[in-house]
Amino acid sequence: MLRNLLALRQIAQRTTSTASRRQFENRVPEKQKLFQEDNGVPVHPKGGIADAVLYRTTMILKVGGTAYAMYELALASFPKEQD
Repeated sequence: MLRNLLALRQIAQRTTSTASRRQFENRVPEKQKLFQEDNGVPVHPKGGIADAVLYRTTMILKVGGTAYAMYELALASFPKEQD
């Protein structure tokens, strides 16, 4: 039992270590340059296909959710007939 607790403590210390095993290159300046250039293109398609798909999916869900909420509101506003 004690051995399991010590092993768990050791694993927890390893996973919360602040030392990074891999160093990633900073690509923020490249992205800033891409998004800030004035070429007449809106922001959402500047990030590529993934951003365009994410934007369109969000718009479809937003419009669909609004339509569904309006439908449910209209349905709830009329009382049901009791037989």
